[in-house]
Amino acid sequence: MVVGTQWGDEGKGKFTDLLARDQDMVVRYQGGHNAGHTLVAEGETFKLQLVPSGVLYPHVTPVIGNGVVVDPVVLIEEVDRLGGMGVDCRKLVVSGNAHLILPYHQVLDVVAERHLGRNKLGTTKRGIGPAYADKAARVGLRVQDLLDPKIFRQKLAMVLHEKNPLLAKVYNRLPFDLDTLADQYLNECGPRLAPHIADTVGLLHDALESGQSVLLEGAQAMFLDLDHGTYPFVTSSNPVAGGACVGAGIGPRHIDRVIGVTKAYITRVGAGPFPSELTDEIGDHLVDVGREYGTNTKRRRRCGWLDTVMLRHAVRVNSLSDLAIAKLDVLDALDPIKVCVAYDVGGERRTSMPYHQSEIHRAVPVYEELPGWCSDLSGVSDRSELPRQAEDYLSFIEDQAGVPATLVGVGPGRDQFIAFSRVP
Repeated sequence: MVVGTQWGDEGKGKFTDLLARDQDMVVRYQGGHNAGHTLVAEGETFKLQLVPSGVLYPHVTPVIGNGVVVDPVVLIEEVDRLGGMGVDCRKLVVSGNAHLILPYHQVLDVVAERHLGRNKLGTTKRGIGPAYADKAARVGLRVQDLLDPKIFRQKLAMVLHEKNPLLAKVYNRLPFDLDTLADQYLNECGPRLAPHIADTVGLLHDALESGQSVLLEGAQAMFLDLDHGTYPFVTSSNPVAGGACVGAGIGPRHIDRVIGVTKAYITRVGAGPFPSELTDEIGDHLVDVGREYGTNTKRRRRCGWLDTVMLRHAVRVNSLSDLAIAKLDVLDALDPIKVCVAYDVGGERRTSMPYHQSEIHRAVPVYEELPGWCSDLSGVSDRSELPRQAEDYLSFIEDQAGVPATLVGVGPGRDQFIAFSRVP
């Protein structure tokens, strides 16, 4: 399993793509097209939203699990775009139990965020939250409904009976026409997706029982988790390791490795607390060198020094077995390099994550300084080639986290990484 340990954008797509070489199946288990994974292979850049990162390998079966919310229009556009780039998506499988994002979800996302004003959450406005809300309220439409026109229309009629008055009377928006919407999705999306819709839980367990290797791919990250993140500035699903069991339909007994991905620094998109945020020239440097703009939204990311208080909490909650550290090369020109090892909260030093939101907002980072290496790491392919200062930095992260680093990224390319020996 691959999970993010920060606020997303850690480089999960790169490491999932790397690990997928040795997998038979890659399963995306939560989130929607608010998540963007960027892969660079053979000089070409692939930007994925819904399709799992293993799609670039012909031997891999990419699976969109039941815990994902799917915008069928976006998924079809992504499949067509990848096809135009020479990527074969015929093996893609979509869970019939995954919920649909429909146009009214997107409208509600936009108007609700605008209604919050200064208290807005910084959502991507892709309809993710409203779709998950309908799922929890048991009024959502699922991917399998596209295969049954009668059921689709009945469910859609029931939902629009509630949504249309809300849109018209509260938000002053035009209501949706039942027939127009139903015809569009049943006639355009249904036939295109029908060959891909399946019982993914059965497919996954058949693969495991036959001895195949499966990789579970998380979107977003630990501190965007609905239950364990910096609420309310979170996503609407559970990216943590436990969420993979629900979102893919697999029990924890089958999971033997949980890889936590962290940047060598930290970023965040949108609103919310960020103790180690840098608003100076160093923060600008990280944005520029790290190309810290959202894959989907193009929004500039907020940048800061690595926070090991957060990392230790992510290790606990996800039962991480090892770390994959991305973008070590972005720190090449910085000296010294700081690492947040604790928080000062009202004069009290905290080395563990405060549970109360007010304390997180008031937390002042306590830093340790390490010397920079001031050399180009982009061509390094073996740990023995690292400058001593870079090796010391990685060792410091391992000591702070309490788990080993087994993969380190030193550039955007597929082969720009260092593999460390894994501790059993």
